[in-house]
Amino acid sequence: MAEDLNIQKGSKEEKYKLLIPQLKALCEGEPNRIANLANVTAAVKQTFDYYWVGFYLVDGKELVLAPFQGPIACTRIRKGKGVCGTAWDKAETILVENVDEFPGHISCSSLSKSEIVVPLIKDNVVIGVFDIDDDELNTFDEIDHKYLNEICLWLSSII
Repeated sequence: MAEDLNIQKGSKEEKYKLLIPQLKALCEGEPNRIANLANVTAAVKQTFDYYWVGFYLVDGKELVLAPFQGPIACTRIRKGKGVCGTAWDKAETILVENVDEFPGHISCSSLSKSEIVVPLIKDNVVIGVFDIDDDELNTFDEIDHKYLNEICLWLSSII
């Protein structure tokens, strides 16, 4: 696969529909999970220009920072803490329109205003989360929910 994405201008949904097959082609044949997570992170950041895009992987009783794009981030998050830890604990996607209104939100950056966190689930166990933040309120919606869950379902099968 070429190193450049071919994402045209269009609606959010059109961008996801173009992005997903390119992600699959980008990761095809690459067995290293860090390399694949890094490329997925970069591709999502490049396509949508969100404030922060990255992964946390489960390591014992904590999520540990993995490949990401954006400003420096929290390195470790305990289960049940913040949006990421809650998504891990509940094994479900959490969409937050305003992070300041999320009980127990962990502020890695005061510029983050909205967030979506999608668990990576393999063999019925959460192995990590895909965390995306934006510096505007109400950025994420059901379109993101649908396609990011599709991406994470696929990723969980290859990492």
